[in-house]
Formats: sequence, C-alpha cells, structure tokens
Amino acid sequence: MSTSSLTASELGLVLRRRRNLILLVVLAAAPLIIGLALRLSTGEPRGPNPGLLAEVASNGLFLGFSALILLTPFFMPLTMAVVSGDAIAGESAGGTLRYLLTVPVARGRVLAVKYTSCVVFGLVAAVIVVASGMIVGALLFPVGDVTLLSGQTVGFTGTVGRALLMASYAAVMLAGLAAIGMFISTLTEVPATAMATTAAVPVVAQILGAIPQLSGLHPWLLTDTWRVYGDFLREPMMLETIQRGLLTQAAYAVIFLSLAWARLTTRDVTS
Repeated sequence: MSTSSLTASELGLVLRRRRNLILLVVLAAAPLIIGLALRLSTGEPRGPNPGLLAEVASNGLFLGFSALILLTPFFMPLTMAVVSGDAIAGESAGGTLRYLLTVPVARGRVLAVKYTSCVVFGLVAAVIVVASGMIVGALLFPVGDVTLLSGQTVGFTGTVGRALLMASYAAVMLAGLAAIGMFISTLTEVPATAMATTAAVPVVAQILGAIPQLSGLHPWLLTDTWRVYGDFLREPMMLETIQRGLLTQAAYAVIFLSLAWARLTTRDVTS
C-alpha cells in the first residue's frame, strides 16, 4: 500500500471515530455558547484579549477570532491530546499494532502516517472553531467590514483569509503537542495514560509561563506563542513572534518525533 493510501485510510479512521467526532462537535458548539453568553451579557467582556470580545457586538465576524483565542489554552490541546495519545497506545491496547507492523510497512512510515493524521485533524478542528464562530457571530450580531487592530479596514474576503491563516497557525501549534503525544504514546500500552500525560503538558507549560521568575525559560516553552493571534489582525501583520512560534513548534516536532521513532523502532511489540 502506498504512503498516500495509508495516510488517507488512517485519516478516515481518525475522522470517523465516534470519540473524535464528539470532540469536533463540542468544538463547533463552543462558539455558540460564547456567542449566546455575549449576546445575553450586559457587562464588559473580560479574559484574554477582551478587546476582541468587545468587538463581537459590533461585528459578529470577530466571534471566530475570539473563539479560537479562548479555546486554544485548554480545549483544543485536550482534543489533540486524545487523538495523538491514542495513536500508538490505542493500537497496542487493541492488539492491532503487532499486525500492523507485520505487513511490509516500515515503523518510521507508520509513525509518519499517524503523525500526519494528527496534524490534519488539528487543522480540521481549528477551521471548525473559526468557521463556527463566524457563522454564529453572523447570526447573532451585525456583520460588515472588519476594522483591524492597527486601524485599517478589510472586507469579507480579507477577513476570511486572515481567519484561515489564524486557523493554520493554531494547527501548527497543535502539531508540536501532537509530536509530544506521539512520543508518549510509544511509551505505554494504556491509551488513557498517554492522553492524560499529553494533556498535562500544555497545562504545566502555561503554569511555568505565568511565573515571572522563570522569564528566561518562557521563550522555550511549548505554549509561549500559542495565542499571538492579534498579530494576524494588523496591517502589515507582525511576523516576528509568529515566525518564532512556527520555529518553536518545528523544533518540538523534530525532537519528539525523533524520540518516538527511536522508541518505536527499538520496541519489542508483544500486543
């Protein structure tokens, strides 16, 4: 079987799995809950980037941006932790890993296919959040040209383009976590353990990022550049932090995929 066919088959399994579909439905419903809360609220928005939340009332398209920002710290990483943590450990627990590796498919190829499926799933999740937010925002609030944080105005096409860029950036941020989840998944035959451990990684990273005394460590943390979405809403876009975020996630992906490959290729698969 070719790599593309193997990837398509794996991605189909990931996207059709009931647990993963439920996670996507929850992500799609979250903007609706946020939108209704803003619609019914009479107070000033609070939390991360309250300015963007305040803009939702005057332009519903901002709900897509705001939903992505609000879901990035916990819910989207939790989704990726479930998918990536189950990638290898789930096969092992189900007794299918040994059969998968007995066919003429290199273990490194299996790892690449599994990781690619996780990354695509992360992109699908991010696009769903943004699209759901914009649709719900358009139904609950007025819509029109979007005024960027730098003062310029862009039309619907420009707004959708920036939304897709933000969703792609979110997918790359999740790709770094997916690599960690893949590595952890090779260490255990219990999927729940791999999922829980992977989900704890961004939580710990964000706690460390909130401690001023560890400021020297902050640029190296997985989550340090996870929520710089405001940089996409300027003209021109502020690329310095965005580029640093992309490089950071690439470094995490290289390191932990290498560790996952080393573990999987030397592992004695018994189940």
